[in-house]
Order: sequence, then C-alpha cells, then structure tokens
Amino acid sequence: MTTKRRHVHALSDTQCKPVLKKNREPETSLLTEEHNANISKYFQSVRVRLRSDFYNQACIELAKSFLGQVLVRMLPDGTELCGRIVETEAYLGGDDEASHSRGGKRTKRNVAMYMTAGTVYVYQIYGIYFCMNVSSQGDGAAVLLRSLEPLEGLDVMRKFRNVRRRDLSKSLKHAELCNGPSKLCQALNLDKNYDRKDLSDGQDIWMEAGKKIQEEDIVSCARIGIANAGEWTKKPLRFYIKGNKYVSVRDKSAEASMISQNWILETNYH
Repeated sequence: MTTKRRHVHALSDTQCKPVLKKNREPETSLLTEEHNANISKYFQSVRVRLRSDFYNQACIELAKSFLGQVLVRMLPDGTELCGRIVETEAYLGGDDEASHSRGGKRTKRNVAMYMTAGTVYVYQIYGIYFCMNVSSQGDGAAVLLRSLEPLEGLDVMRKFRNVRRRDLSKSLKHAELCNGPSKLCQALNLDKNYDRKDLSDGQDIWMEAGKKIQEEDIVSCARIGIANAGEWTKKPLRFYIKGNKYVSVRDKSAEASMISQNWILETNYH
C-alpha cells in the first residue's frame, strides 16, 4: 500500500503554531554527554505545536509522519514529560481485521476512532494496561503509538513506571521507559481520562514538530501481537526508525530486506 509521506520541513503555517514557552534544556543529570548531543538535534529553536491539518492524513501516511515528532504530556504542577515517537502501527478500520473498528464496528469504547483526525483513542487491555492511539483520515482509522525515545522528565517517568513494577531491585534503563505501548502510557501516566481528547488544542497533552525522518530510514513490517486476522496478520503496517534503540521489537528480516533492496537500487543506478 503505497502512500506519499509528508515531511516535517514541509509543514504549512496552518499545520503548526509556536508554543510560547522557553526552549527545552536536556536533563544533564540523567543523560550521557553523547545522548545530550543527540537531543539538540531533536528540538527546533522555536517549539512548534502540530495543529489539526497535520493529523488530517491517511492512516499509513500519518503513522509514518508521526515518527520523529515529539509527544508532550504536562502534569498538573507544570512538569512536562516529553518523548520522540520512534515506532507506530496503522489500523485502517473497515476491512482491517486487526482493527477495533473492523467492518465499520462502532461502540462506546472505540468512538474516538471515528472522531476528527487528531483525536486521542485510549483503550485498556487485560483490565490494567492502557494503549494510546490517534485518529486519522478514514472511517474508524487510527495510529497506535508504540514507542517513545524519552527526552524530558525521565525521573518522573521512572516513578510512574515503578508504580506498576513488582521487582524494583533493578532501575529501569532509559531505553526501557517507553519501549512499548503500555509502557509508554505508564511512563506518561495516561489512562481513559485522555480518551477523545484533541491533540491539536490539548492543554495537558499535545505534539510538537521534531526531527524529519527520511523514508529510507523507516522500517515497515508486520504489526505486533496480531493473530487470526487473515491476510492482515502479516501486512507491513508497523513503522519504526531504523537503528533506534528505543524501539520495542526490531524486525531483523524487514531490515535485511531494506538493505538488500537498497543494494539492488545502488547497483542498478551505477
């Protein structure tokens, strides 16, 4: 399923607006010097909040466009928890047998999937964990946020994660804080109270423009945990940044295929 991806640098004035707050400073007490050097590339000199037009994209296109953007969660005391999106999954609705809205199914639980693009859809699994999605173009279509690269508020994220952990003998590494959809929600303290919120004008949760991710740096592979969904089980609707250590699960086969395809293209070109 081929789509044209919209890059961050091409965002129009109607798609983003400045956030009138001071620029972020890395948490030097928590991050290595090398990590701090990398963080400087993730933020723009002026923080830019993504507006409604950005989210109004086809599901696959939006899932790819989310990569590199920054998710921000503001706590009641003003503390901001921030992470760069590094992994997503597209759920197309309609014929997509793995989607909560397959066959046009509409319930009180999944109504956010049918709301304006950019609406948060939070659902619960196993009765205790939460997962965050964002609606896109298309009836019942939404993008699951699978993993973040933590950038700010790591100490607080770790505290939120520890509330759910049984074994606290080992401290969570940075890469373990948000490397999965439920871990992400735990780290940002997201629950059903965030269901149906609009990211374009949210007061305590929103997205900001981050680093542009090139198409050749995006791995496309099968979604995680999908079974009994027929042909949809293996469709390449999971997307992640190649080589990023904060991704939940690498698909080495898909990565090898990318290398092979690039080699063929380079050989033919030369």
